[in-house]
Amino acid sequence: MQIIKADIPDVLIIKPDFYRDGRGYFFESYNKETFSRNGLFMEFVQDNESKSKKGVARGLHFQYPPFEQGKLVRVVRGAVLDVAVDIRKNSPWYGKYTTVVLTSVNKWMYWIPAGFAHGFMTLKDGTLFSYKCTQVYNKEHEGCIRWNDPDLDIRWGISDPVVSARDDQAPLFRDFISPFLY
Repeated sequence: MQIIKADIPDVLIIKPDFYRDGRGYFFESYNKETFSRNGLFMEFVQDNESKSKKGVARGLHFQYPPFEQGKLVRVVRGAVLDVAVDIRKNSPWYGKYTTVVLTSVNKWMYWIPAGFAHGFMTLKDGTLFSYKCTQVYNKEHEGCIRWNDPDLDIRWGISDPVVSARDDQAPLFRDFISPFLY
């Protein structure tokens, strides 16, 4: 396993060991012992999966304390541009974002700790996106920042994505009061 710090060092790109032969391929998408040996101590309590057509933007989502979530995300089929926005008010990277392209071919994973807003843009039809969460979903504590916020200026790569009404009408970053400390 190779672990690479993203532009914001608390966000990690995880490249698993990948084995291919005449039968197909094998890789571990999660192994608590292997992750712990590499300094990644996470306890997951919920797994989620979404399927989307090409050009769907989801996010930027997070949960307020005490239900804040860390997420280990990956693509099972297709491809996404994955985005993590630092919303920890005392962080030197507050209001900055980092991205990675995750595909079913590269098998990379993205560790997004609590205190980040998360979103992604699907790059292929029928994309299956899977993620493990460190906290269960709690509707009363869900939060969202507008996916196309002008102050964040995220380069999604698609000008007119399919977006839910909730995501399209989410508050702007300048109106967000962060409860997250660094």
